[in-house]
Amino acid sequence: MFESIIKEILAFDTIILHRHSRPDGDAMGSQLGLKHFLKENFPDKRIYAVGDDAGFFRFMADSEMDEIPDSMYSNALAIILDCGAPALISDDRYSLAQKTARIDHHIFCGKIADEEVIDSTFESCCGLVTQLAMESGWKMNRAAAQALYTGMLTDSGRFRYDSTSARTFRLAAFLMEQEFDTNEIFRELYADDFENKKRKALFLLKTQFTPNRVAYIYTTQDELREMNVSTFTASRGMVNTMADIRGTEIWVNFTETEEGVLCELRSSGVNINPIAVKYGGGGHAKASGATVPNRETAMQMLHDLDILTGESHE
Repeated sequence: MFESIIKEILAFDTIILHRHSRPDGDAMGSQLGLKHFLKENFPDKRIYAVGDDAGFFRFMADSEMDEIPDSMYSNALAIILDCGAPALISDDRYSLAQKTARIDHHIFCGKIADEEVIDSTFESCCGLVTQLAMESGWKMNRAAAQALYTGMLTDSGRFRYDSTSARTFRLAAFLMEQEFDTNEIFRELYADDFENKKRKALFLLKTQFTPNRVAYIYTTQDELREMNVSTFTASRGMVNTMADIRGTEIWVNFTETEEGVLCELRSSGVNINPIAVKYGGGGHAKASGATVPNRETAMQMLHDLDILTGESHE
């Protein structure tokens, strides 16, 4: 499965790891996990991880990104992780690399790199990187295993989502042979302060519904400034305050920014990915995202989601 990418890893002395912007646990876990895994097995290679700030996932070891000059790419392999669209890749200098590769579990929307392994049946990109580790026969270490397990946890919804399979648990068992502290990971993932719990309550009270019971929250830039929260906290951090509302199968969180309106789409059953793709985004069947230019476009997306919900009940 990973023969071509393993061949490129062996061929290059400089490897630069990219992932999507505004990283979630899977993006950070796959990037840091692969970094630690490669450094363990190839101590003489130069392995770098680049991108924007880790945000909530700063608690992960070695989460501070490397700062490297453009010249590093001239004789380098750039590996893109957990990203299905070029516009979402954090640090577009991957295109300067001599060779590119991609490992991803999002629904395929188009070729990005020279060598690609794309498999949307995996619960996480961390699962794919773990599969690579097992296939290579190279040594796994504790730091890599802990990072990969963290991403596997977050993207599977703590092994709750229906992407979780027997393979997921086999891969997790392989990682847990490194005997890291799973309680440490869960403490960080579930830790919350009182102010944020109050903030979640405020967001929940902002929830509205379309005629077909699509739940949505819309946060303006003025509201964002008034609440003094980051865009990540308001968008991806708050989308699942609407999860598990009885009678609601789709929920979406809209957050205004200078670059446009961030749209986080979620579903408990209906495939919402085609709607995200229609508006320039992507992701998974039940968890996707996009950025649209304005509120009017966001409301058109909401209308499309409402129609989708209605059709699913016919």
